[in-house]
Amino acid sequence: MRTETPWGPWDPLSLPATVGLLAPLRGPWWIAGGYAVELAVGRAFREHGDIDVLLLRRDQLAVQRALPGWEWWAADPPGTLRPWNPGEILPADVHDIWCRPGPDEPWRVQFMLDDVAGEDWVFRRDPRIRLPLDRLGAVSGDGVPYVVPEVQLLYKSRSRRPKDERDFAAALPVLGDDQRAWLTETITLAEGADHPWAARLRAG
Repeated sequence: MRTETPWGPWDPLSLPATVGLLAPLRGPWWIAGGYAVELAVGRAFREHGDIDVLLLRRDQLAVQRALPGWEWWAADPPGTLRPWNPGEILPADVHDIWCRPGPDEPWRVQFMLDDVAGEDWVFRRDPRIRLPLDRLGAVSGDGVPYVVPEVQLLYKSRSRRPKDERDFAAALPVLGDDQRAWLTETITLAEGADHPWAARLRAG
């Protein structure tokens, strides 16, 4: 789905094209965002204005090397884009990277950087929330790595846009007891006990 932004149009790669593009990438990566929820649910249920890929911050330069010739832009807080130069280590407050094949092309893929502490993934909005790295992702029946739904929904719990509400409703029936318990606890910790998703999770 093509969309317009102040920095040029988005025309995201398809899921299969993104997976193929990242095949040479060394180090772990996971499909994130709405596509990750669809992979967990096992079916497509909505359109997507972009495609997100989660990387560990420590592996950020590997993606530059895997896609030579692409144009990279870092999203500096509070919301400006600037070129990400080859070999540059991004500061800790930069989490989003937009990329495209060239300056006259639409944006194709968004990469997100997350941090680790030892062998634990660390939630960027609240470092008290952690998860062993081996539980951060799952693999679809087609071999596609994706962010587990409880982590993806935790990220979506703050904004709760219409598409986030739809993702939550679709994922809720496929969450296991441990996933529900973890998501309830972490949403309560990060967003407060009165968060409506926490209430729905507790309701079973």
